[in-house]
Amino acid sequence: MTVNRDDVLDCLKAVKLPNGQDIVAADLIRALVVEGGSVQFVMEVAPEDGPKMGPVRDAAEAAVKALDGVTSASVMLTAHNAPKPVPNLKIGGHPKPAADKAPVEGVDRILAIASGKGGVGKSTVSSNLAVALAKQGRRVGLLDADIYGPSQPRMMGVNKRPASPDGKTIIPLQSHGVTMMSIGLMLKEDEAVVWRGPMLMGALQQMLGQVEWGELDVLIVDLPPGTGDVQLTLAQKASVTGAIVVSTPQDVALLDARKALNMFEKTKTPVLGMIENMSSYHCPKCGHEAHIFGHGGARADAERLGLPFLGEIPLDLEIRLAGDGGTPIAATDNPIAEAYAQIAAGLVEKGLA
Repeated sequence: MTVNRDDVLDCLKAVKLPNGQDIVAADLIRALVVEGGSVQFVMEVAPEDGPKMGPVRDAAEAAVKALDGVTSASVMLTAHNAPKPVPNLKIGGHPKPAADKAPVEGVDRILAIASGKGGVGKSTVSSNLAVALAKQGRRVGLLDADIYGPSQPRMMGVNKRPASPDGKTIIPLQSHGVTMMSIGLMLKEDEAVVWRGPMLMGALQQMLGQVEWGELDVLIVDLPPGTGDVQLTLAQKASVTGAIVVSTPQDVALLDARKALNMFEKTKTPVLGMIENMSSYHCPKCGHEAHIFGHGGARADAERLGLPFLGEIPLDLEIRLAGDGGTPIAATDNPIAEAYAQIAAGLVEKGLA
């Protein structure tokens, strides 16, 4: 028997809250995903109800597991902060480092790869840097933390769904010598993730804590662009060794890169350096070097801020073709791979990877 979304919702109507209302009627079910015999969803409750909702979550998971055709079920409990009735005119407030930062079991170092804006090649740098480190003998993991726009499955050439022997533990996949995990492996390639902030934070914590990463020298975390929920959750909840900020040389990209640097400063996350991506273009026919996005901007910013400059990556068609084809250029013997190898060697030499 094949289970579907309606079957799961009908089953969950039998799970009652302390007030007698069922959890479906109470509109607690979010992000319900049914693929084959695997069922996953989030129960979103008010913060004050969180401590007493554990048994309800367990009952919901047990009910779904009992359905014919269900082979595994995973239910995550998350709290949603309701808006305050009286507006607070003091906007925001700097995030504070959490006292409950925790290491990821078996992982020696966590490197966050960040950018202030999208389109600067941060994910391409992440996958190639992970492969370059693996080629230098490091035990490397790659976590695609860009929940809304996961790209690592395509770039690393992986499309298999991770296994979960008990419905809670996730077995990551291997590609090009790298252990990897991405929310994109749990969804169809063109399926959108439509989640609120608490769900994003819960998903990141699950991928850090429930994935069996094994023994790793370094875990590369490919962050989404910007300075939002995922970045703050990682900085506050995980023992991050440091962050690497990727930027193109142009002023508009550097402006946003500085915001990313400022975020890490406020969350007390060490910044290990900057990488300039799309730094120069060499014409494959005539050999002419052009600086399409400018040149040296990231190096100048790093020097001005007293940060290490980790290296330059050229703008080259082969890098894009390799990523789209599922084999990062760093996994090949293409001369361009040397740019990533040099950055990886520098990190190893400094004891950062």
